[in-house]
Amino acid sequence: MIDNHSGAWPQAGLQQAYMVYEIIVEGGETRLMALFKGVNLEKIGPVRSARHYFIDYSMENDAIYVHFGESPQADKDIAKYTINEIDGIKEDGTTFLRVKDKYAPHNAVTSTEKLLQSAKNKKYRTTSKQESVLNYVTDEINLEDGQDAISVTIPHSNLQTVKYEYDETNKVYKRYARNKPQTDWDTGNIITTKNIIITFCNNYDLEDTENKGRQGLTNIGTFDGYYITNGKAIKIKCVKNARDEQTKYLDLEGNEIKVNDGNTFVNICPINSNVVIEAPNIVQDAAENL
Repeated sequence: MIDNHSGAWPQAGLQQAYMVYEIIVEGGETRLMALFKGVNLEKIGPVRSARHYFIDYSMENDAIYVHFGESPQADKDIAKYTINEIDGIKEDGTTFLRVKDKYAPHNAVTSTEKLLQSAKNKKYRTTSKQESVLNYVTDEINLEDGQDAISVTIPHSNLQTVKYEYDETNKVYKRYARNKPQTDWDTGNIITTKNIIITFCNNYDLEDTENKGRQGLTNIGTFDGYYITNGKAIKIKCVKNARDEQTKYLDLEGNEIKVNDGNTFVNICPINSNVVIEAPNIVQDAAENL
């Protein structure tokens, strides 16, 4: 779970994640869940607390869920689903470190080495035979029949708007948040992604005893969305039948989409989000065309 508060910027590890999920949390902020496999990273973070709907995407990727604290709803669901978790609050003080160049609570970091050692101590399984959620292919996918998508703007809330700008030379999208480049903590390089998936889901305010404006997410069912890669976008359907089942990403003919080899950002945004997909000299309101 990666902090996406402006006080946490820049973050470490996002560029090395093979998938990153972005979903709204309280106050109009978003939080990021980064998935890693087969990489060795000395710094990941800042790590923040769990939210219950992120657990769904941890389960469908057969992942160990790493966080630093949790909401009451997440605490309940971690127990309910017997989630293999690494929680910074429960660790012995060696798995996570509070760095001095950011202020708490935006300064907890970890590494793959420390996480794997913690997983070993807990006797967690660290390999998986589960198929990938996404249907990655080696042949380049160009979405020839798709609409031009040189710029993609995704308003998650009045506070958090994400924008992706296509780099035609390198065939990746550069990521911006709140009108600023989103960069890597150590290198200073802008974060890029090969693929973007947008899913429109309804979020709503939860009522709990803490009254912090925490969010719920209606993510079980069939939802409209987009798959975007190599400067093109197509409409898709995002189908999730149960919290612990994998999401299926289908084209409008019902076929599973083929996804370009490379990293993927999955932006799960409010159902009424005014997503805008732009071509050169053309602006198209995506939400009105779903």
